[in-house]
Amino acid sequence: MKHITFGRTNAKVSTISLGTWSYGGGNVSGGRSVGWADQSDTDSRAALIQAWKSGINHWDTADVYGNGRSEKIIGNIWGTVPRNDIFLATKVGWDMGGYDHYYHPKMIQEHINSSLKNLKTNVIDLYYFHHCNFDSDAIFEDALALFRRFRDEGKIRFIGLSDWDSVKIMKYTDRVNPAVIQPYRNVLDDPYKSSGLKDWVEKNNAGIAFFSPIKNGLLTGKYSKPPVFKEGDFRLNVPDFQDIELLKKMQNNKIKLEEKFANHPQPVLHGLLGALLVDSPTGCVLLGQRDVNQVKAAAALDEVLSDEDAAWVKKLYKR
Repeated sequence: MKHITFGRTNAKVSTISLGTWSYGGGNVSGGRSVGWADQSDTDSRAALIQAWKSGINHWDTADVYGNGRSEKIIGNIWGTVPRNDIFLATKVGWDMGGYDHYYHPKMIQEHINSSLKNLKTNVIDLYYFHHCNFDSDAIFEDALALFRRFRDEGKIRFIGLSDWDSVKIMKYTDRVNPAVIQPYRNVLDDPYKSSGLKDWVEKNNAGIAFFSPIKNGLLTGKYSKPPVFKEGDFRLNVPDFQDIELLKKMQNNKIKLEEKFANHPQPVLHGLLGALLVDSPTGCVLLGQRDVNQVKAAAALDEVLSDEDAAWVKKLYKR
């Protein structure tokens, strides 16, 4: 597995990193499905061990994934996996915790204590603002001051900033000056350059971790018809899964990728992920890996495409 220098953190992390959203299982919050159905703790644990064996050493989770379930599964793995082998990231801010906004100081304090306990660690390598929904400048400043205090106290090493919307991230990059940014990006939805985020990352030597790089599996062409997801599964909220014409296009693209990269053991994923890494020397992709077989597939995916091949893939998926 290839490793890159994660911007100014200077940590060496795997270009294909591990996203553990699914390890929280199905979950409903505020009447909305926010998890992943049909995930077993046994599969999650086995995937973590295989990831470690495969050199996938950057694991990303959040307090809200299964309301701590994902964090606890990771925390219970340290008897097998050495804690110091893993660059560990978690987040706060998706759950108000009974308060009237997302980043209430008491909520943040409660949640970091819970995350440290769940993860069975004394320090979190990377602690993210889970999104940029700050209701006021005062709320933002209070939250940032608390993050910086955690860093000074040694509870966290680096501050990260995440959101589904890269334009929203850009509103706070200079004020937060995050060591790592985690934006939504894939070859179908790619605002990385147009939002200005790419230039900021390069100028400030930040690490970059792209989430949803295969759009929750949709881009792989595995769906021949609109799938039916169980309650608690986030994919119920993604309209593209019900777009029959788009699903057909994804299946056709799958065939083209298999032909184009026939010599690669994972031609579809190679094309989808390699196209994201080509312009991101300090970056990785957070790939959900729900079982051992998915981890083994991920372990074969550390190659960056040529500029020409990346342009070909992106054109293929242009809406």
